[in-house]
Amino acid sequence: MELSNDRFELKPSERKGISQSGITENFPTTAPISLYGASKLASEALILEYGECFGFPVWINRCGVLAGAGQFGKADQGIFSYWIHSFREKNPLKYIGFNGTGHQVRDAMHPKDLIPVLTRQIMEPSMDVPKVINLGGGIDNSISLKELSNWCEERFGSNEIISSEEVRPMDAPWIVMDSTTAQNAWNWKVQTNIEQILDEIANHAEENASWLEYV
Repeated sequence: MELSNDRFELKPSERKGISQSGITENFPTTAPISLYGASKLASEALILEYGECFGFPVWINRCGVLAGAGQFGKADQGIFSYWIHSFREKNPLKYIGFNGTGHQVRDAMHPKDLIPVLTRQIMEPSMDVPKVINLGGGIDNSISLKELSNWCEERFGSNEIISSEEVRPMDAPWIVMDSTTAQNAWNWKVQTNIEQILDEIANHAEENASWLEYV
């Protein structure tokens, strides 16, 4: 990684499974990948084995961070919803790890952008294309926590953000999905840009003042 304008950027690399468009399906999944990651990888193996044993059509879509209005907002999942709702409600937030800078990056994808590829996968179960694909927002829909805070501050005003140097062993500074395989196999691409996603969540936050309490 290298630091550039409030976010980590990927340095040019020859590492397997990394491109300038993001993380590909060939990114190594050998241990350690976290207990959470191991459970996902194990489920993929079971799904593929089941499909082979019983002739059952299966597809595995490795999605990036899904985000949109009405999503449950928690610190470990639904981070975009959690951050925007917390900002609007003036709840204190915290940058954890990476020197407490908020420079870690994730990409966002709206769930409705999944519908076209899911529909095709259901209707064309025998397509001769890879069974495991990445589906994510990509570089253009990526944002750091610091950049997200800047966006929220412009929308809602200032809020307290604590810097913590706590280290979480399996946290990653940069996760952006390279969806080139999906684009080639299914003629798929993201339709909803990051600004539309953030605006939709913010509008929902303004209309649902106690959303975090409910969820």
